[in-house]
Amino acid sequence: MEGATSTERAAAGTVPPQGGPPPARTRAPDRLSAADRLLFAAAFLTPPRWTPRRVRYDRRYRRLEQYRFVAWFLSLPLLVYLVLVVSPFVQAFFYSMTDWTGFSSDYTFTGFENYERLWNDQSFWDATRNSLLLLVAAPLITLALGLFFAFMLSAGGRRRRDQAISGVAGSGFYKIVYFFPQVLSLAIIAVIWTRIYSPRSGILNEGLGVVGLDSWRREDWLGGDVARWCVLAVLCWSFVGFYVVLFSAAMSAIPGEIYEAALLDGAGRSVTFFRITFPLTWETVRTGWIYMGIQALDAFALVNVMVPEHGMDVLPSYLYEKAFRDGQAGYATAIGVALFLITLVFAVLMMRVGRRDRIEF
Repeated sequence: MEGATSTERAAAGTVPPQGGPPPARTRAPDRLSAADRLLFAAAFLTPPRWTPRRVRYDRRYRRLEQYRFVAWFLSLPLLVYLVLVVSPFVQAFFYSMTDWTGFSSDYTFTGFENYERLWNDQSFWDATRNSLLLLVAAPLITLALGLFFAFMLSAGGRRRRDQAISGVAGSGFYKIVYFFPQVLSLAIIAVIWTRIYSPRSGILNEGLGVVGLDSWRREDWLGGDVARWCVLAVLCWSFVGFYVVLFSAAMSAIPGEIYEAALLDGAGRSVTFFRITFPLTWETVRTGWIYMGIQALDAFALVNVMVPEHGMDVLPSYLYEKAFRDGQAGYATAIGVALFLITLVFAVLMMRVGRRDRIEF
């Protein structure tokens, strides 16, 4: 067929007709042999120019090459994270099974003895109850106040001609006032509120006396059962400004046309909030709930500075007491492991319970 044209050769089956599909390529087998697996594993760890040709031209190599780029790009940050973050957690689990004092390098492996002691330690359970109270109440109160103030500052004012919604007058100034506690450290906030709760010269007792509520005055605000509520009030006060600014930013991203449509339908402020604002800011609220819960579990600074010794304990303060005052670092590490598990369970539950289909607008 040397003198045949391309059309004749196509008809004879030697070449595809013009415009027809290209010849089928030989596909690599779906299952790899043991030798091929070793070659792919080696290709993942070696540069492309050192990759064997039989692997380089395989259809699976392109995906492997993408994963290899990502893996090598993240290898150094991942190594730093493993050394500085994951490694201390692993060491904590190990030392929680020893009788290490924290003041020497000598220790004896004791197994789960520290955890059995935790189970029978009434002081540990008291501190756990206080931490769980803060974990439940602090996010609920703080986020509710943050949402209310943010909504009033963003959409609670009178309607203007050029805007569908507007905040109350002076909303920018109020945001600065609410955010001011975030500028102060928790230690300074604790010192300030310790003076406010002082039974002799504190503003709280003096103010109650001025308004005629002498029966409400107390000789010890930071002792007994009332101490946890005082710490809760300070915790909420110190963080509510942060969430006012956070939720205000989330609400400002909602298109004004949605509010205009709601106003045309006759929706009031409460309906607008619960049907529009809250659903469209739910992802921010869920993230804020997790962050505030972690802050509530880490109320060490407030309790350690405000509350007298043995007046009230939370898990971080009880851990500090056992580690540095009693020299029981192994037992304190077991308390830290319990705190870690509580935090992990809380975060996972919030991520699972609060998950929903994403709302787009």
